[in-house]
Amino acid sequence: MTATRPDVDMAPVAASVPAPGVGADAASADAPGAGRILGLASAVTFLAFLDATVVNVAFPDLRHAFPEVPLARLTWVVSAYAVLFAALLAAAGRLADTLGRRVLFIGSALAFTLTSLAASAAPSADLLVLARAFQGAAAAGMIPAALGLVLAHTPPARRAAALGAWSAAGGLAAAVGPSIGGLLVEWWDWRAIFLVNVPLGLALCWAAARVIPKEPRTGHRLPDPIGTVALALGIGGVVAGLSQGAEWGWTDPKVLVLVVGGALASGLALRRSRSHPAPAVDRDLWRDPLFARANIGALLFGAAMYAWLLTGPSYLIGRWDYSVLQAGFGVTPGAVFAMVGALVVGGRVPARLQWAAVTVGSLLFAANALLLWGWVEDSSSYAQIFLPAGLLGGLGIGVVVTALSTAASAGLPPGRFAAGTGLLMTARQLGGALGVAATAALLTGAGTGTGTGAGAGDHWRGVFLLTALTALGAALAGCWMRVSGPNRQGG
Repeated sequence: MTATRPDVDMAPVAASVPAPGVGADAASADAPGAGRILGLASAVTFLAFLDATVVNVAFPDLRHAFPEVPLARLTWVVSAYAVLFAALLAAAGRLADTLGRRVLFIGSALAFTLTSLAASAAPSADLLVLARAFQGAAAAGMIPAALGLVLAHTPPARRAAALGAWSAAGGLAAAVGPSIGGLLVEWWDWRAIFLVNVPLGLALCWAAARVIPKEPRTGHRLPDPIGTVALALGIGGVVAGLSQGAEWGWTDPKVLVLVVGGALASGLALRRSRSHPAPAVDRDLWRDPLFARANIGALLFGAAMYAWLLTGPSYLIGRWDYSVLQAGFGVTPGAVFAMVGALVVGGRVPARLQWAAVTVGSLLFAANALLLWGWVEDSSSYAQIFLPAGLLGGLGIGVVVTALSTAASAGLPPGRFAAGTGLLMTARQLGGALGVAATAALLTGAGTGTGTGAGAGDHWRGVFLLTALTALGAALAGCWMRVSGPNRQGG
């Protein structure tokens, strides 16, 4: 199960009303280069999300290349990227608002390119895992900086539409990753999935240096270094422990140390943030009820979404004997509908109704899971059951991730765009880790860890039911966002 873990966020942040704050950002929001900046942000996001899933299909080749390496160690080629990505999102958001989004964007994109080159040339599994960890850290720097740039340089009236387009790019990348990876591995070998990033990354760095205008220094202090390190270690520990719990055993000392130690480290970061003049976590953001409740919705929907992203391809492979490439193409229609949902919500749903979009999208997603729970084990027809369920699920994802993000960032001042982005995505990553951990635990109980042993059908049904219930929780969170004060979201 670990080898197919898509533990990355696919959600944008969009702001639908202008917020008072930094004058430079307010002025740049009318810059004519907003479309080019959106294109750059979408491109780096596509690369970051692509690399989260593209590795999954390369596992047979990796095992052949490193036959002496145990599978449990080799799965960290996937996990190292996911853990570092989740661990550093919040810190990267604060750094982007402090150092400058342009600086962090270009620096992180260059680091992503170099670590991709290192991964493609890795002579051993250990060095490959190390390169993937640094690649995940670089991706964590790219995403908040990219979103902050889009929010700052897009006119307020067009922000929701711009972030809907950005969301569509990220969702498409995560979904087509297995298909692209399968083609690259088939045409060459596993090294190609990393090497392809190098010319693309260099081109993006060159374009970013020419397109993104230089920003004035903010004058803000760097965030508390002790709190920042504690926060990164804490989130990384919790995500790593949840990700490996089903494989190592939930009572294994390593899992307990990671989860408990991670929670304590996160608590330390929050405690220091209460009094530090430059806190690692901007606690003022949580005083906004809509932002706080949107993060709760992100946590719940993240759990449902990532469980579904994992079980879709795994079910086709484990129960219906699809090849990896066939499974990748099998989930692609859902990705197309996710793009449609994101574009519709971003372009046509007014800010005051984003809470309703969260609720309706979550209900669509729950309907997809209930359809699979009730009928997929009784039919082997892709067209009759799996395809319509996938279309509902994909549409729900596109609607919810865009609406949650739009609502959450509606009241963020320009100087906190990236920090708010990082916190929202961190909430979704933590939810995703919980959802994947629950899925892995249920399917491990089927006897083989892949959901193909005796009684596997009941375990698959359990996964689908749990996914539906979690999505219903996200729908309730959407209603709660309405109670928090729709008038503040404007029209």
